Amino acid sequence: MLTEQYLPLALHVAVAVGFAVSVFVASLLLGRAGRRNPDKDMAYECGMPVRDLSAPRFSVKFYLVAMLFILFDIEIVFMYPWAVVYRDFLAHQGPVIFWSMAGFVAVLTFGYVYAIKKGALDWRN
Repeated sequence: MLTEQYLPLALHVAVAVGFAVSVFVASLLLGRAGRRNPDKDMAYECGMPVRDLSAPRFSVKFYLVAMLFILFDIEIVFMYPWAVVYRDFLAHQGPVIFWSMAGFVAVLTFGYVYAIKKGALDWRN
């Protein structure tokens, strides 16, 4: 009885291992046809040889704009469920949920105005 329960699992594992081994052997046999040469090893993305292997340097403005995007994206994530249930809660707690969201938007608006005043979205510098 125990063998009947584990027979489908054993069959599944055997098929998976067999497939993996057959694909590995096929890649070993067929992969030897492609030989390496200097032309194949050249840079192909832009046509220019690689000069520096380090990552390129990005301006701090890039990260600042990315963080501002995440901030305002999270604002929408919090505002969407609030907008969906606003009409249902309007009869019970209308002013409370309205002013709580108004305070949330006011804080984010203050942050947005501060970011503009500091030049966080100005790409000329």
